[in-house]
Amino acid sequence: MDIDRRHILGASAAGVAGVLAMPADTARAAPLTSTLGRDVSHYGVRPNSPDDQTHALQRAIDEAARANAPLALPPGVYRTGPLQLANGSQLIGARGATTMMFTGGASLLTSEGADHIGLVNLTLAGGGIPLPERRGLVHCLGGHDLRILDCEITGSGRNAIWLENAAGEISGNVIEKTATTAIVSFDALGLTVTRNTILETNDNGIEILRTAIGDDGSIVTGNRIAHIKAGAGGSGQHGNAINAFRAGNVIVNGNRISDCDYSAVRGNSASNIQITGNSVSGVREVALYSEFAFEGAVIANNTVDGAAVGVSVCNFNEGGRLAVVQGNIIRNLLPKRPIGTAPDDDAGIGIYVEADTSVTGNVIENAPSFGIMAGWGKYLRDVAITGNVIRKAFIGIGVSVVDGAGTALVSNNVISDTPRGAVVGLDHARPMTPDLAADGAAKYAQIAINANLVR
Repeated sequence: MDIDRRHILGASAAGVAGVLAMPADTARAAPLTSTLGRDVSHYGVRPNSPDDQTHALQRAIDEAARANAPLALPPGVYRTGPLQLANGSQLIGARGATTMMFTGGASLLTSEGADHIGLVNLTLAGGGIPLPERRGLVHCLGGHDLRILDCEITGSGRNAIWLENAAGEISGNVIEKTATTAIVSFDALGLTVTRNTILETNDNGIEILRTAIGDDGSIVTGNRIAHIKAGAGGSGQHGNAINAFRAGNVIVNGNRISDCDYSAVRGNSASNIQITGNSVSGVREVALYSEFAFEGAVIANNTVDGAAVGVSVCNFNEGGRLAVVQGNIIRNLLPKRPIGTAPDDDAGIGIYVEADTSVTGNVIENAPSFGIMAGWGKYLRDVAITGNVIRKAFIGIGVSVVDGAGTALVSNNVISDTPRGAVVGLDHARPMTPDLAADGAAKYAQIAINANLVR
């Protein structure tokens, strides 16, 4: 049969269209070199060579990017120093079998102002080689449509991934044994961090940060994060699984978090943060935190088993206000914070709130200090505590009654096994009254207490 050039071009176009039409997971696994890509071996790159491959790899990356073609790295170990990614650079390996072994420099892979970067199915081994401050093993400054998918990043000597002014997706990666933080994002332009496994960092798991307070909108969902140490010390800046700082409208949903020196999720000056549906265990400070200059927080439908404080919505003195704390299960609170994690701070509290907040439908059990605590001295305003179940707490609900404290409603809660009292007035953390829920108890004009079931 005669085959002319028109038939060849038609067949090639059909092959390309077929690959592009594949589901994402299938396309990632497909041998793209057969239809779209380039093979690094064509540029003199040799897997498993004891020699440094930096020069040949950089040539391959540059030429593939100029051709708008993915670059395939067959199975093997590639020893390399710093590599620069250009606009459209897409590096694709064989999952678990393609390793880029870092030999030293500021970062392994760097891009600056490049769009459509893709890293797929690669193992990036940092070897514990120290990196400069504010660097990541993968370091991307600017750029849209960044994709880091199904990679393993291990042994970074500083951060694993560092992003600034970036938009895209970091998904399905395993990041472990990181000297500081696994994923750092500054001033995101539309970032999703999903389905990653992050283990053994010495600072934080994921940081969503901004240089000034403003909208961010990053989505952090479905990640597994464990063994997060506060190696740098401090009083909460380090040792957190997920930390949002100055970043507004961040969604933190459906993550599984365990074994953190400080918080599972910490929002600092992060307005309109949503912390929902997370499973948390074995953290040693506040599990779910919204603090400092924020307006708006939803902390709902989470489970917390083991923490010094389950939920804290605080710093009304800094403008922190406006929250809903709803539908959480919080239990087995620690009576003290461990040495090295601000041990003099209060502990054993299920939920702590200060201003313009609804606390409803939560279940709290085994709180050595307070099931729910409202206000710190005069810093209390317009708090409603309704429809909660509190069991086995030293004090069920503590409410500030000092001069200058604002209003609180305590209604329709079920409170049992609280030896110091179901509802008690406080001066800061110090109980000042008998049980205000008891018949004949003194009344405070700014606190409405009614219809609670106390056993």
